[in-house]
Amino acid sequence: MQLQTLGMSEVLQAEQCEQAMAWIELSGCIDIVLCDLGMQGGDALQFLRRSSQAGMVRSVVQCGELEPELRRGLGQLLALMGVRLLGELEKPLQPQLLQRVLKRYSHRRHLPRSLGLHPQDLPSEDDVRRGLALGEFRAWFQPKFAMQTGALAGIEALARWEHPSRGLLLPEIFLAAVLAYDLVDEMFRQLLEQGLGLLGMLRRDGMNLELAFNLHASQLMHCELIDEIQHALRRHELPGSTLLFELAENGLLDMQFTTLESLLRLRMMGCGLAIDDFGMGFSSLKLLCQVPFNQLKLEGECVQNLWDPRSRAAVSSTLALADSLNMSVVIEGVSSQRIRDELVRMGCLFGQGFYLAHPMTGHGLRQWLEGLVRRP
Repeated sequence: MQLQTLGMSEVLQAEQCEQAMAWIELSGCIDIVLCDLGMQGGDALQFLRRSSQAGMVRSVVQCGELEPELRRGLGQLLALMGVRLLGELEKPLQPQLLQRVLKRYSHRRHLPRSLGLHPQDLPSEDDVRRGLALGEFRAWFQPKFAMQTGALAGIEALARWEHPSRGLLLPEIFLAAVLAYDLVDEMFRQLLEQGLGLLGMLRRDGMNLELAFNLHASQLMHCELIDEIQHALRRHELPGSTLLFELAENGLLDMQFTTLESLLRLRMMGCGLAIDDFGMGFSSLKLLCQVPFNQLKLEGECVQNLWDPRSRAAVSSTLALADSLNMSVVIEGVSSQRIRDELVRMGCLFGQGFYLAHPMTGHGLRQWLEGLVRRP
């Protein structure tokens, strides 16, 4: 079988969706599902819904042609289910194309966007509290660039848990627990303090950079956190314009008036506001016109195949929308020079991704910046 020759250690095969569900229930979890939704129809959608709700499927490869509107709908449906669509392949499957699509899974281990993990999969509350008390939650930093010139345009703070026994943990492993135990504000305070401390050191080195943080929409339902951000800026003698806060698009769909008040206060302080993972939710034009955001971050999945007309349309329409609303656009997921060059040709100004720079510790970032300064 092609999959085994491509290095897949365990392959399960089923003719019908019910048989596939039975296999998955026995196996516990499937990393990648290859299926033809066009042939299976509604049964396949029910299978994906049931398996994703049970947390048993992480990603899907669509095998076979679908009408354009069905492709768009499938991508959105899987995103809402928390399942990653790795790609679409025509039949018969070509080994090289199949291998290219399957490699995308290893590039970013995916867990549901809805954070719908089973309680037994979450770190315990005692473990999270211990980690916070001992300072194990650390800010790592990933640069953003002006892609046309290569100039540094800012940095984003990313949460990492330096766990003593499990190693370095990414947010998809612990964020659901931090939210469930109502500890997200405490984690944010620690990351903010680390980030502002780094900004202070960089300013003393003659570097003035914008630093972005991710916020969960629930954190803005009360004004206390905004007061703390304001006090922290004053304590570090930094202007609000040095900070930018990113909120996931899906978190804005049921926005409370207190959330909007908090967003307005941040903008009045001079902070930037970005809609993160733009294109993965259902933001309306009315909402975009009403909220005080000044940046869109286009989800990296949209740019992995810029030679597909739908991907190009997503990028072009986002650029046009942002321009009409006087917003900037940052493209995530810039994973190769080919993608970067094509984005530049399309008029994209700012980008972020592993090809440009990986996330790094604060110490690593300072060393990296020193290397930029020394570079001729």
